[in-house]
Amino acid sequence: MAQGTSGRSPDSRGLSSCRSIAIVIGATGAFGQFICKKMLDCGLDVIAVGRNRAPLERMAENLQGMHICCTDISSDDAIEEISSSITGNVKAIVHGPGVGVAGGILDADITVLNEAVNIKVGGLLRVVRAAEQHMTRGSRIIAIGGHYGFEPTAYAASAGVANAALVNATRQLSLGLGPRGITAHVIAPGPAITDRLRKVATTRAEREGISTEDVLKQMQAESSIGAFTTPEQVAWAVSMLLDDHADAMTGSTMMLDSGRRRGLP
Repeated sequence: MAQGTSGRSPDSRGLSSCRSIAIVIGATGAFGQFICKKMLDCGLDVIAVGRNRAPLERMAENLQGMHICCTDISSDDAIEEISSSITGNVKAIVHGPGVGVAGGILDADITVLNEAVNIKVGGLLRVVRAAEQHMTRGSRIIAIGGHYGFEPTAYAASAGVANAALVNATRQLSLGLGPRGITAHVIAPGPAITDRLRKVATTRAEREGISTEDVLKQMQAESSIGAFTTPEQVAWAVSMLLDDHADAMTGSTMMLDSGRRRGLP
């Protein structure tokens, strides 16, 4: 990637007046970094949204066409903060924030569960309301969920509950915005080797009295191809949904779980 202009603050760089924009929530996360780069490769400018300014600035220093918006999408203040960062047509919202690991449903911290839903669903609605007036026919809303929303596990209640709610909210957005030609989609990756997955694996290991590495091996074996999903694969799926032909997928979920889901539908 081309280097950013030296000596200027990353969020002072104006976005191109002729390129459409992708707003990426959770930009500095395990998936978000690859998604930002892929959106730039697709010819879009990127508004990278996150809670912590320092990692956003480090990313933006090395990526031309990237603007940062430091805000907390769990708060309604984010609506105005994101809206004021938008300078042109929004081609895509890519909503991929992380949520806390609350453990199993029987002993999960209810505050953490509520916060997960607020971040996943409330956060998505806030960014849509911030960007809706800048979206046109062919614009995409892409929410990064997870296969735990379809295949619950006893060890990650927050991910399961929040991602299940996210699927419903996205389908409702597809109905509400469909008449304007704006489509809404969910990408549901399987486990990827991230700090968050290791926390889930550690919780499970403590319950079963085995090592975290043993749990990770079990998780890998749950895939029909014996693999974890990669951030590169998630970024590829996001880019595929930008295609005009992806209109027909609105309201649906793209399972990127490496063959973990076995049930129907």
